Amino acid sequence: MRARPGNPAQGFLQAGKTVFPCALGRGGILANKHEGDGATPLASMRILSGYFRNDHFPGGRRTRVPMAPIGPDLGWCEVPDDRNYNRPVKIPYGASHERMRRDDRLYDVCLVLDWNIAPRRRGRGSAIFFHLARPGFTPTQGCVAVTARTMARLLPLLSDRTVVKVVR
Repeated sequence: MRARPGNPAQGFLQAGKTVFPCALGRGGILANKHEGDGATPLASMRILSGYFRNDHFPGGRRTRVPMAPIGPDLGWCEVPDDRNYNRPVKIPYGASHERMRRDDRLYDVCLVLDWNIAPRRRGRGSAIFFHLARPGFTPTQGCVAVTARTMARLLPLLSDRTVVKVVR
């Protein structure tokens, strides 16, 4: 994955010999990622697992990535001082969190990348996902996002051994 020339919040994802457009973080690609900077980490990140909405994206299980359905109580903690920082949580949850079951459908398929997972460092960024893009590939908060059609095409090729490499 690399940024699109002239637009650091959009990029190109290469899978084999095929190149797909993608959205990147509003902060572009940064080597020194921090919570809230909106940047996509300059890193090689393994796909750990994923979540999907069976009611919106029934093909979410067509992959070798371990997938779980997104229920109404699934959240992701984004508070650096919380003991569950950068981990899934059951909502309602006391600390600030992101709701995984979204009305905008961005997380109808959402793959968890291993950014700041083990070890977790407070403030180094949370919830770096590979998910669905908004129309026009508007910027993410630091994630990588593709169209639903591209995701459906990629999912059967992915596994928990797949590495997403973000380069400059």
